[in-house]
Amino acid sequence: MKGIILAGGKATRLRPLTLITSKQLLPVYNKPMVFYPIETLIKAGIKDILVIVAPDYPGQYLKLLGSGKEFGARFTYEIQEEANGLAEAFIIGEKFVGKDNVALILGDNIFEHDFSEDIKSFESGALTFVKKVHDPQRYGVVEFDESMKVLSIEEKPEHPKSEYASVGFYVYDHRVCEIAKNLKPSKRGEIEINGNPSVNNTFLEMGELQARIIDGMWEDAGTFDSLLRVNNFMAEKAKQAAGE
Repeated sequence: MKGIILAGGKATRLRPLTLITSKQLLPVYNKPMVFYPIETLIKAGIKDILVIVAPDYPGQYLKLLGSGKEFGARFTYEIQEEANGLAEAFIIGEKFVGKDNVALILGDNIFEHDFSEDIKSFESGALTFVKKVHDPQRYGVVEFDESMKVLSIEEKPEHPKSEYASVGFYVYDHRVCEIAKNLKPSKRGEIEINGNPSVNNTFLEMGELQARIIDGMWEDAGTFDSLLRVNNFMAEKAKQAAGE
């Protein structure tokens, strides 16, 4: 299993903070944000990692992360010239993925969940992770049956079919790269993970998409409010670990 961290984009929702640096380099308590997805992948047993960054910041990432040796991992870097959608990560990373399975984590998504068992048990097809939220219309909404087989996925629906949002961690076999290459852009002009057409809907049509519910905290730290929440959460967690 290989890993991809998608840390591209312009992060306009966090301006002026992101006028001079990448969103994923902003601090979350005592670490740059990108450390958290790196640690999530490594904890899951994934140590061969591609970091995809925006064209303005590759030097900052290379200076911060280096070869990955200090993390006990190996880092490769690619540039996402334009923010053309999340699934573009599999087009950019096609050579990196090769014939291996791959996990994609979004660089601004922070998890408590331990994905190691999910990674160990994965064989083929696609696996999307979900969490119950109070405002599902803001997310990709996943409807599934008792066996966790996905029935439908809709991107930001007005009338959600479930309360479960698709979070920014996805696992696929190597076919995802070819699927992404053949996708037409959505109405938003992006190559989608959850929209229609999308990577997940393609695997759903093939009957090969499963869902797993994650435990613990999950934040998409792409707004001022969510960034503040996750900073406070991590600060409190550090204090508890120190016995304060």
